[in-house]
Parts: sequence; C-alpha cells; structure tokens
Amino acid sequence: MLTTYDNPFNPFENFEAWWKEDLRLGHDCCGILAKTAFLNDVASDTVNDEEVKRAIDEIVTAEPMIYRKIHRNDLKSVKFVKA
Repeated sequence: MLTTYDNPFNPFENFEAWWKEDLRLGHDCCGILAKTAFLNDVASDTVNDEEVKRAIDEIVTAEPMIYRKIHRNDLKSVKFVKA
C-alpha cells in the first residue's frame, strides 16, 4: 500500500482515519495512485495487482522523502498510532 511518512494511521487497520488524514495533509495517495496506475477492466486481477505495485514503486522512487510502500506483513516494524 502507498502511504506517507507523516500519516500516523495504519491504513490496513483504520483505513478511514488514514484516508482522512492523507487528504488533510494534502497528499491524496489514492488519487495519485489512480492517476499513475494503468488498470484495465479486461485484464486479470493478477495483472492489475502487478500494475498497482509498479505504480507504487514509481511514486515512491519519484518522491522518496514523502511516500513509502508498506506491506501488511511488514507492520510489526512500522510505527503507527493506535486507532
């Protein structure tokens, strides 16, 4: 998932709070990801999932001081506030 370093909420556990904070901070991770990923209605979920991963990597590479990529299984090492 794409997130930012300044958002204290865990998007896997409290997406609504994370999303509201993301918008309040002016990042709009979901919107940026939607603009960057080339998704296709006729492509398989696997193909679209790979495209989302590619787009996240592109965003993080372009702005590594703002954006970061997190995985559900990495959450033990990522610090978030408790929801």
